Amino acid sequence: MSTSSFGSVALVLAALGVAYIALWSTSQLAMGGRATLSLWRHHRRRTPRARALVDHVVTPRVSVIVPACNEELTVVETVRALLALDYESLEIVVVNDGSSDATLALLQRTFQLVPAPLVFAQPLATKPIRGIYRSITERALVVVDKDNGGCKADAANAGINAASGVLVLIIDADTVLDPDALNEAVLAFLEDPQTIGVGAYVAIANGCRIQGGRILDVALPRSWLARFQIVEYMRAFLLFRLACAFRNGLLILSGAFGLFRRDAVIAAGGYNPNAIGEDIDLTIRLHRHYRESGQPFRIAFTPKPLCRTQAPEDWASLQSQRYRWRRGLLQTVWRHRRVLGNPRYGVVGLMTLPYTVLFEGIGTIVEFASYTAATVALLFGVLDWQRYGLMMLIWMLFGSAVSLMAVLLNDIATREYMRGRDLVLLVAAAIIENFGYRQINSWWACVGTVQAIAGTGGWGVMKRRAFQGEDAPL
Repeated sequence: MSTSSFGSVALVLAALGVAYIALWSTSQLAMGGRATLSLWRHHRRRTPRARALVDHVVTPRVSVIVPACNEELTVVETVRALLALDYESLEIVVVNDGSSDATLALLQRTFQLVPAPLVFAQPLATKPIRGIYRSITERALVVVDKDNGGCKADAANAGINAASGVLVLIIDADTVLDPDALNEAVLAFLEDPQTIGVGAYVAIANGCRIQGGRILDVALPRSWLARFQIVEYMRAFLLFRLACAFRNGLLILSGAFGLFRRDAVIAAGGYNPNAIGEDIDLTIRLHRHYRESGQPFRIAFTPKPLCRTQAPEDWASLQSQRYRWRRGLLQTVWRHRRVLGNPRYGVVGLMTLPYTVLFEGIGTIVEFASYTAATVALLFGVLDWQRYGLMMLIWMLFGSAVSLMAVLLNDIATREYMRGRDLVLLVAAAIIENFGYRQINSWWACVGTVQAIAGTGGWGVMKRRAFQGEDAPL
């Protein structure tokens, strides 16, 4: 290829990248307007009178299911937080998924577990159950010990089988719930009987001071890697997901917090143990099941941060996480490809899934290709510094605008990170992430795409950290 031809290709790719980031940013900012309206409506509905509804009706029993595999660092704090929840009709089901560490032993010693008979039906197939335990000090606690299923989905299904609640809340073992989380989430089911699932804004626990399973103080972590992820989570939950939920088009109830009607999950077949992204797969299958059967339904979302989860603070764990997320997205899109553009599936088929394919599936590859093409063209002298700088400025300005919109929405929704130093650092993270971190994520998306095509599996490396105690957040 001649230098002129190469230059033409490079310029076309760079222009596509600029067009992509401009279109993505414009759509995200438009979602910000819709999200602002949703926040306003949410605050209007959550009046003291509405909250009193929970106190004056017979609330549905909720079984909180905690799949735990080698979670000795966090599982006790997680269970303590669940026991402290401000909700009357509560059951906690911890599923020890064949842990090779001290997860089960810690639970047995801390909560004085004793063997109990296996007396429940198992409509969802799982790996064999080795034993059921109940606590003699905490009546709400049940521990299911089972063979390792190799995935969270198998453990979650075992917990759903064992659950006695009308509603089941699936969380991660490193998730810390707000004490009022269930009261807040259950309101959606009380307000609308057609509700089959509720998602929530999942915030990041890094930097927070946690004691006895409760968040004592919310602050930014010292790690810039974690700060970048805080901004990412704000964009994901307070822009895209909140806007999607406005028209019953929510594509995913996060694995860190998903509250479902138990019978709906069983009717949809439970979690798919062969799905890499089991949470998005289940959410889409719920849409499909109810659309295909002609039953009215609603999947709701609350913008209040009802739970917090740990974000990776090392590059290897973050890379593994993003590879897995990418493989899970592409696998799910392929499995549910008949939903794409199909009016039978409503907003999900016509809008949210196509949007995800365009911007999360194809767009990230176009973005990385444009970064690379523009940089190589600059090095070969095909592109001058002035045009290159202009492209980078456009990318930075559009990306920063979306992130700053998310920070503003977080202020409206939560009033968190508003102390002077934290706010300055958060705004800085929203801008700095565009210089390197965003490009690395685009590269990981490309690698994850190759892995998906090659059939690469596995969960990957994920380091856990013990929750911070009484010391001030770092």
